Amino acid sequence: MANDAFRLICEIEPPTRPDLKHVRHQIGVLTPIAEAFLIPDNHIGRATVSSIAVANEVRAMGGRSVACVNSRDRNLLGFRRDLLTAAAYGVGEFLFVHGDKPTAGGRTSELTVRSMIDEARSATDQRAFEGVAPFRIGVTAGLQRTLPAWKQAADFAFVQVSYSLDALQRWRDANPVDIPAYAGVMVLASAAMAHRLRSTIPDIAIPDALIEQVDADPAAGVEAACEQVLALRATGAFAGVHLVPVGRYRQVAARLEAEHL
Repeated sequence: MANDAFRLICEIEPPTRPDLKHVRHQIGVLTPIAEAFLIPDNHIGRATVSSIAVANEVRAMGGRSVACVNSRDRNLLGFRRDLLTAAAYGVGEFLFVHGDKPTAGGRTSELTVRSMIDEARSATDQRAFEGVAPFRIGVTAGLQRTLPAWKQAADFAFVQVSYSLDALQRWRDANPVDIPAYAGVMVLASAAMAHRLRSTIPDIAIPDALIEQVDADPAAGVEAACEQVLALRATGAFAGVHLVPVGRYRQVAARLEAEHL
């Protein structure tokens, strides 16, 4: 398990079929290094098993989870249902996000991240949630933006994935917020993945040299991500890392466990 001074929150790949075996395997492999697991919600606009249901699976296996919930796919009634479901399962931590562009259909347009925070904060004061502890709520932070006051009132923040230690350090220097901030680190699995990221994530900078290394040897992406995790730990600037190992979770776990992370 990750140490208390620097925490690793590992994102797992949610299932797109009604089968949790792959989820359980990821949890089992990553548990030695992960302090908690982030469960995406309809990742990249595709339908997946509910993040709250998967978070309950993490809890059943003895782990801590953060269930991602996007505003894109919900109206207010659906969101209230999700909060009740989470309370029934004992899922108490969320990351609220806007949501990626869907591959089919559109947005409900009724909720925003800010309105979801307000609703979740007030929910546990209601009679229906009697005995339920206040939810812990996280938000995302863009590298080129100052964290607004309403986001600073969250319980933690996940900073945008970056392949630049300097860019993450500049964000931290510009945002000396008191809430725990987790730097985003993603394994680059292929050159094709790099080009997709460049086209879909604003302000992301992926060094050409890294793309060339990964194109020649896919293991280079794992090594680069793990080195960045270790470098971020050494800065002392962040509470930890939000690590996205994609399909390389076995290699990532082995590499970081060897570093006693």
